[in-house]
Amino acid sequence: MALLMRFCTLVVNVLCLPLHILDAVGLYQIYKRIFPICQYRLSALYNKKMHDKKTELFRSLSEFKKAGKQLTLLEIGCGTGTNFKYYPPGCKVTCADPNPAFQKYLTSNMSENKQLTYERFVVASGEDMGSVEDESVDIVVCTLVLCSVKDIPQTLREIHRILRPGGAFFFMEHVAADPSTWTRFLQHVLQPAWYYFGDGCQVIRETWKHLESAGFSDLKLTHLEAPLVFIIKPHIMGYAVK
Repeated sequence: MALLMRFCTLVVNVLCLPLHILDAVGLYQIYKRIFPICQYRLSALYNKKMHDKKTELFRSLSEFKKAGKQLTLLEIGCGTGTNFKYYPPGCKVTCADPNPAFQKYLTSNMSENKQLTYERFVVASGEDMGSVEDESVDIVVCTLVLCSVKDIPQTLREIHRILRPGGAFFFMEHVAADPSTWTRFLQHVLQPAWYYFGDGCQVIRETWKHLESAGFSDLKLTHLEAPLVFIIKPHIMGYAVK
């Protein structure tokens, strides 16, 4: 099976050669301007499919608010802002994303979620959040982000730095399927093409292993099968406490 997987992946890589060339010469950057339009529509569909799970995940956000203080939250890779409706009223939100083209859609979602206070939008990657102060927020949120960052351990170190002691990191991510399954096989085979479709998304990451070794004091992590297309059906969700 491993030999067949390597051969099929090679075939897909050859078929993706024009995309590899476009990326090498910098023309793939044009897609980054179009991607927010695609994600705006796909995120609405994802929210519809995962509404109950997102409601369950974010239900305990307020538990990490300091007594008498406003709950402060940083969302990394905020995209179009489709998580806003799950945040508790009065929450102060800082948005961060490496793609400034998302700001138009963020503004639209902000206007629909006036129960929140929006502090600022930061153009930054998860690996480098230097403009956000140490131990400055109660909550950090990532959904469908750790699949596309270039360095998961560094992103988790940044999250750990930004969280105040006792704060929590909430996540929902698609991950690699169980070994020796056809889903895992197809994830590897289709990864070269999916990388471009998903703006750098990697469907073969065992993200839970990085979370387990990130140095959080407590980790609540659940594996689940999402009601989505097979390649992104395997998911993890939960939170980690600093």
